[in-house]
Amino acid sequence: MEKLVFGYLYSGKIGRNEESFIKLAKLKNVDLVLLDISKKPAEEDISQMQKCDLIYNDSGEDFAINFVRLFEGLGKKVIESSKAIIQENKWNFFKNCKKNKIPTPETILLSEDLDIAKNQLKEYNHWPVILKRVGGTWGEFVEKAEDIDKAAEIINKFWQNGGEKLPILAQEFIDSFSYRVTFIEDKIVQTVIKENNNWKCTGVYARNFKRFEIDSELEEIVKKIMNSFDIKICGIDLLKKDNHWFAIEVNTEPALDFFEEEREILIEKIIDLLIKSANQYKIEEIPQIIIQTKKDK
Repeated sequence: MEKLVFGYLYSGKIGRNEESFIKLAKLKNVDLVLLDISKKPAEEDISQMQKCDLIYNDSGEDFAINFVRLFEGLGKKVIESSKAIIQENKWNFFKNCKKNKIPTPETILLSEDLDIAKNQLKEYNHWPVILKRVGGTWGEFVEKAEDIDKAAEIINKFWQNGGEKLPILAQEFIDSFSYRVTFIEDKIVQTVIKENNNWKCTGVYARNFKRFEIDSELEEIVKKIMNSFDIKICGIDLLKKDNHWFAIEVNTEPALDFFEEEREILIEKIIDLLIKSANQYKIEEIPQIIIQTKKDK
């Protein structure tokens, strides 16, 4: 069988994940073309990526969608796709959950006019309230407000410090540890309780990690998310209220380092998925090649 070549998008220095990915890909007879998206790519970099059978984005950067769209525009299959990244947007996630009857905290999209936003919050009237930007990683731009004045202060801070004036959500506060379920394709591969003495347990704020069992209610929620989103490698964050589950967001590049002994196990499963996807993509391309050849004749 012809050797597969994967493009691998990362950002900044080579860390533990990247080292493990490079090592395991080599063991599986897969060549990698690495691209550091924290730097402006040269034409040669783009040319090399075009020769890849598939491109995997493992950068963890919000701006990676620009590279994903670039390579999709050049006809390359990328995991995760730009469609999946757009679905990750917290407002899009909420709307998709509502559409598919997936339990999620009550959420509203705030106006970019502060006076209107304050009136929205008064009508919403859930205190305390969680304020968060529609995009962000590692728990950035997520704060809790106890009253309308604090909420206005946080909104202004987000707008001033965020680099751009992105939309902000107001979401029902649920006093709970954060629960993470990671799935690859259609299989749950890891569960994690993220604990902290503070209210914020997501991102880098959690201090303790433990595994937990999936009950029937949660299993149904995970299945609905698998079927309702185009994300192949996904970390679902959830909270518990009155012994019921509420999904709060999905992550297209989930952390793999909660338990060090499982890191390479998860990376190997990701590479297996990429190999399967690349081979399937090649099969799907054959009819198109035949059609194009007939047209050329």
